[in-house]
Amino acid sequence: MEAIFSEKIAKPVGPFSPAVRSPAVSHVFVSGQIGQSAATGQLIGGDIEAQTEQAFVNLGRSFSDVVRTTIYLTNMADFATMNGIYAKYFKAPFPARTTIAVAALPLGARVEIDAIVREAA
Repeated sequence: MEAIFSEKIAKPVGPFSPAVRSPAVSHVFVSGQIGQSAATGQLIGGDIEAQTEQAFVNLGRSFSDVVRTTIYLTNMADFATMNGIYAKYFKAPFPARTTIAVAALPLGARVEIDAIVREAA
């Protein structure tokens, strides 16, 4: 397994890699991303729109290669807003997705998104 790091996202706040590549499969497993600024390490804005947009920036992949995502929300009332932003990043066929309500996220984030990405051949 190979850990993947990037200067374009904030450093992990725990013992995990931002993404890993397994030579046994042709997928990259991207750790959950929140609306955290790579420049400051701080959470950007307080609204769901800004945090969802920044989480997608932090994922930093070609979204046409995403095969699965998991969305974590601290408030399911934010689902429709998050879903509208999510829809801007994907075209059919859409990746498989699960959305989970959670009590809290790192740094007080309102949304976290992880992804499994097919590697380009």
